[in-house]
Amino acid sequence: MMPRTRRQPLPRGVLALGFVSFLSDVASDMIYPLLPDFLTRTLHAGPAALGLIEGVAEATASLMKAVSGWWSDRARRRKPLVVAGYSVATFARPLVGLASSWAQVLAIRFADRVGKGIRTSPRDALLADIVPAGERGRAYGLQRAMDNAGAVAGPLLAAFLLRWVFSDERAVFLLAAIPGIAALFVLIARVREAPRAEAAAPRGPRPPAASLPRRLRVAIAIFTLFALASSTDAFLLLKAGDAGIPLWQLPLLWAFFNGVKAATGVPGGILADRMGHVRTILAGWCVYAAAYVAFAFAATAVQVWAVFAFYALFYALTEGAERALVADLARGDARGRAFGAFHASVGLAALPASLLFGVCWKAFGPRTAFLIGAAIALVAAVALVLWSHTGKGTASTT
Repeated sequence: MMPRTRRQPLPRGVLALGFVSFLSDVASDMIYPLLPDFLTRTLHAGPAALGLIEGVAEATASLMKAVSGWWSDRARRRKPLVVAGYSVATFARPLVGLASSWAQVLAIRFADRVGKGIRTSPRDALLADIVPAGERGRAYGLQRAMDNAGAVAGPLLAAFLLRWVFSDERAVFLLAAIPGIAALFVLIARVREAPRAEAAAPRGPRPPAASLPRRLRVAIAIFTLFALASSTDAFLLLKAGDAGIPLWQLPLLWAFFNGVKAATGVPGGILADRMGHVRTILAGWCVYAAAYVAFAFAATAVQVWAVFAFYALFYALTEGAERALVADLARGDARGRAFGAFHASVGLAALPASLLFGVCWKAFGPRTAFLIGAAIALVAAVALVLWSHTGKGTASTT
């Protein structure tokens, strides 16, 4: 029997970046599950305003990811961009606690997501720079695990503070500055950037987006169609409050939801490799449509908790499979542009999706808004089925 090769420990910078992600997510998720209630009850904003705020936030983050990734490839160092992105989010995010109108929350969420967009792509590239190629999967897995752990710990901390210490969300929002500042301290003090060759200058004109394979461009268009159904999850928290879940339990619900996502993410990726990426995505989109129908008719707290658990399976089935399909369809020398086009297209759709959902909620009620979202998801699923039967995809896409 061959002796088992002992794995070398990951570089210290990987663990440090993991703690940065953990602390940053603690800060972010102390606020996010409380934001819909704060906007509607305290600031008297309607569902349309909530949809506008979250749509602008997600579209901004997606566009900035594409820009910052391109920028970091051409800069001598990536870490300054990462520090800048975390700094913007850390100092903007807690200002929600001082907001007196939904327009101020919009500006704060915009700044927060600018920070997220600036840091994400350079951080992922920095991680790849400091880890040997054969260990990158393990490194990214650790980073995602720490990120998900923060998305569980943050809401739990917020629930504890609201239940036993404070009665007002504003105090919790302001305290979110503490883990954010701690994340910045770890990033600056403990993360060392690997030496890089001088950033290469662009060689000739950049290839146009049209040079991406036609089959990939059609797939991205279908993902964008589905994204029109995928409004912000803040509406789900608003629905939970309407169903009778008390304010202090909303962070617990959000922590539970993220815990289910974390527990099912790896099995979902394994399933995608076995079933094929398209089939797994279709399964996820059908889960999404079914969950939205269930949210439309959920009337009690117990029903909402159950539907949240079911809805988490959508993320497990699609997050990895969609990216894997994009990688399958892109040429090796164009994968960066392919992912940039994917993130930008889906991110831009977040704005009209959330705005449309909020307008429908206000005009026709939440039940109609959820049913419209389910219908759009099913239309996108039919389009993906038709796409999968046209031409010959790679073996892993069918």
